[in-house]
Amino acid sequence: MTVEGSIVMPLGSFPRRMTVLRLQDGGSAVWSAIPLHEQQMARIEALGPVRFLIVPNKAHRLDLRPWHDRYPGAQIIAPPVAREAVTEAAPVNATEDILRDPAIGLQPVDGTEAGEFALTVKRRDGTTLILNDVLSNVRHPNGLGAQIMARLFGFGVTRPQISRPVRRMLVKDPAALASQFRAWAAIPDLHRILVSHGDVIDQSPKETLDRVAADLAG
Repeated sequence: MTVEGSIVMPLGSFPRRMTVLRLQDGGSAVWSAIPLHEQQMARIEALGPVRFLIVPNKAHRLDLRPWHDRYPGAQIIAPPVAREAVTEAAPVNATEDILRDPAIGLQPVDGTEAGEFALTVKRRDGTTLILNDVLSNVRHPNGLGAQIMARLFGFGVTRPQISRPVRRMLVKDPAALASQFRAWAAIPDLHRILVSHGDVIDQSPKETLDRVAADLAG
């Protein structure tokens, strides 16, 4: 399950996305947690216990504390570089894949010095790639402030791309990140890409990743 929320900003709002994964041995893992109404929280709890809270980078710890308070038994996973910052919100239990689910792969993103996570999720309809800030697809910014920010900083208004702030602050090795994008593009049954900011990419996901890799190499 995935849900799009928003970050309120002057003269508009900016989209953000949370994804919930059903685990094979019961319960769920939550990627980039955001607050939901009780009816939606009940849908998550119907899957079983919330067992893992995945914080994909240090900037996505905003709502971690209330989720930790509600599900104190959930283990928190954060990238190695983000551990200290995330611990300010809640204790980090691991900095690597401890999900123990053969259909879900959690990995640090090459080229970000272990500062960003990504997920691959295999289901009957194919593989879903779940990315965080390393790719944006904000095609419908809401409000004047969001429109200015999305266009000025390159958050993917016309096509999915790596935003300028992410290139500056998160990408440490563009060549390694380009190789990472090409490796994801080579997944045989790649079906869709979910990003933490923007629309689901379900049209030509392979071509999108190859193009972004080429942009990095250029």
